[in-house]
Amino acid sequence: MLTKRIIPCLDVRDGKVVKGINFVGIKEVGDPVELAAEYDRQGADELIFLDITATSDDRNTMVDMVERTAKQVFIPFTVGGGIRSIEDIRKMLLAGADKVSLNSSALKNPDLIRQGAEMFGSQCIVLAVDAKKREDGTGWDAYLAGGRINTHKDVIEWVKEAEKLGAGEILLTSMDADGTLQGFDLELTQAVRNAVNVPVIASGGCGKLEDFYDVLKEDTADAALAASLFHYGTLSVGEVKDYLKEKGIHVR
Repeated sequence: MLTKRIIPCLDVRDGKVVKGINFVGIKEVGDPVELAAEYDRQGADELIFLDITATSDDRNTMVDMVERTAKQVFIPFTVGGGIRSIEDIRKMLLAGADKVSLNSSALKNPDLIRQGAEMFGSQCIVLAVDAKKREDGTGWDAYLAGGRINTHKDVIEWVKEAEKLGAGEILLTSMDADGTLQGFDLELTQAVRNAVNVPVIASGGCGKLEDFYDVLKEDTADAALAASLFHYGTLSVGEVKDYLKEKGIHVR
């Protein structure tokens, strides 16, 4: 049986880790390299960095941060935000990232997934999806530009298409649950899990130990991502893993 992964997420803006609620109300919480090193010490399985204002940021800042992080941590880490081309993917991997996360750029140019997978391998290409339930309740739409623009593209159809193009993993964020600490969006996560054969990382809404168990117990997700809980010291990665082991979930 594959072990489940616990992944801290670091949303980066202007070189600092920040956190918001429902993608707004952003507050600074720390230095990305220092936090990454701390999560490595705590036993995190992976890390994910998302540059949430990449459209307006200078890429060099993120490359520098990736290089500094790679010297400090010894677990896989994924970098996303503002990666628009094969050259951007190459830069991040050369700087030390193990995977890249594509969101807006993939929605605008799905062929970038195929190109990236062919050149660097599917294991390097993570499709990030910011999903929000439609008002009529018929499903979920994929958003781009940090959750600001509705593409009106159906999330389930999009993840299926991305898997065919070569995406090796899905990073699924529920915009409805993001930052609320009310638990992962189990309905959304299960729907995506049922649609694809690649690993699914659940993101958005984790507020307590039980939330990790709920999303990992029935093969709803392969990994659970959290930010606020870890950043503010509410829980450590070790505490989460100890709890899951007690509940019979296979973790590293």
